[in-house]
Amino acid sequence: MLSHRRIAILTDGYSTPFVAKTAISLLRYRTADVAGLIDAAAAGSTSQELLDVGGQIPVVKALSDVPDADALYIGIAPPGGKLPEEWRPIILQALRRGIDVVSGLHDFLTEDAEYIDAAAGSKSRLIDVRRNRLKSTADCHRFRPGCTRIHTVGQDCSLGKMVTSLEVHRGLVDRKENSKFLATGQTGIMISGEGVPIDCVVADFISGAAEQLARQNEQHDFLLIEGQGSISHPAFSAVTLGLLHGSAPDGLIFCYEAGRTHVKGLDDIPIAPMKDQMEAYLVAANLRHPCKFVGIAINSRHLNDEQAIAEIERAEATFGLPACDVYRTGADKLVEACLGLRAEVLGR
Repeated sequence: MLSHRRIAILTDGYSTPFVAKTAISLLRYRTADVAGLIDAAAAGSTSQELLDVGGQIPVVKALSDVPDADALYIGIAPPGGKLPEEWRPIILQALRRGIDVVSGLHDFLTEDAEYIDAAAGSKSRLIDVRRNRLKSTADCHRFRPGCTRIHTVGQDCSLGKMVTSLEVHRGLVDRKENSKFLATGQTGIMISGEGVPIDCVVADFISGAAEQLARQNEQHDFLLIEGQGSISHPAFSAVTLGLLHGSAPDGLIFCYEAGRTHVKGLDDIPIAPMKDQMEAYLVAANLRHPCKFVGIAINSRHLNDEQAIAEIERAEATFGLPACDVYRTGADKLVEACLGLRAEVLGR
């Protein structure tokens, strides 16, 4: 469980929206716990000015400018998951000060002898949120009927599945519903403090890991399960299917980015038509458990306000489902859809 309350986020030299995605989400969802953002070139500004989120959280030159930090969080998610070697002195400084270092990258801190020695000397912790020993296969658990599971799926990677899950969860909590967000990726785990790094689970155990995560939380009335990848993504569909079967959702929210036409990371491969993908999701989900789509979440970041409203109306007319952009228009439509689904499930 990650319970740090004075976090320094490290993005030094990599403070762009594409690479600093983890930092942006931490600034948005753990605002009160972030004491500073480290980027020497932008020191003296605020996180709002640098990354358009986080308000007045200061951007500082060095870790020493956050004297009471209890953790250093690696705030980037670069292609390949490599930890920048030029950050080694900063990480060692944190460890020698007794500050925990938390990373979601594929380069594990806990496999670096110098970091291990520094942490041992100060009794600080090296936390690789992707590292796991999950080795259980799924056993087709029959979930508590009152536990309504909502899973976000989408047309591609990195288009808002985590954010949609978080915003719908927040909306349910605001209505005094017993809801829990279940993180399945490194950023979600850093935000919520717990979860399963599903893309680092051995293939045979992906469904089991997802099932176990949901089972551990089925006392809640709603589980908002963060999605990963896409059912049609040539590289990541295995993780998507494993999550779908392991979590056995009652309802799906389909997420897409308006205007995106090609697969992320494979820029010459067109994205499969959304209707085809949605049909594939339903077929795959219903092989495990009765499931339906309850709504559409649109990432309209490349549209102006008028275009975004038009896109929402088009999606609702096309798919016959409530649609919204959870940033622009709020998640109320999807919250209502989840409440309706639970009433339907309980009435079966």
